[in-house]
Amino acid sequence: MDRLHELEVFVAVADAGSFAKAGNRLRLSPPAVTRAISALEDLLGARVFNRTTRSLTITEVGQRFLESAMRVLN
Repeated sequence: MDRLHELEVFVAVADAGSFAKAGNRLRLSPPAVTRAISALEDLLGARVFNRTTRSLTITEVGQRFLESAMRVLN
């Protein structure tokens, strides 16, 4: 998976507040969104979202990375 795609998925998840909603916006399956975020987290060596079955919150690392990702994509 390419890094630009992972950035786009990450920003979409952060904006939507949900893997499923981001997947719908990007026309990706939930597993594809999960794979993209997992690949990004592996690359960064840190979690960008805290996720449970009921909630999704961006981590401090994720918030800092989001600012950079948005600059790259704009």
